[in-house]
Amino acid sequence: MGVTKTDLFSPAQNQLATYARVLAHPARIAILQYLLKTQSCCNSHLVEEIGLAQATISQHLRELKSIGIIQGTIEGVSVNYCIHPEKWMEIKEVFKLLFEMYKEVECKTKC
Repeated sequence: MGVTKTDLFSPAQNQLATYARVLAHPARIAILQYLLKTQSCCNSHLVEEIGLAQATISQHLRELKSIGIIQGTIEGVSVNYCIHPEKWMEIKEVFKLLFEMYKEVECKTKC
């Protein structure tokens, strides 16, 4: 696999691609959906709910934290996770702008 030449793309394109990469895993979507439903939870609840190993859940949480879409607070020996509201809205807006660029027209097959 070749090296991605990120310098060929705008910062906005690179950021959108990063968000898309992190969100492109069903376990991470399941984690986000669970957090949206419950408002917050700790890692052990995610292990029970999703059925993946603790280490696997932790890896997915790390990926979600890397884009800032979730945040965690330490409570004793565990971490309580929740959606980061400002970042959620920012990521939502980035995808919304992409999808709103589409104008419904007849697709032409000639280049």
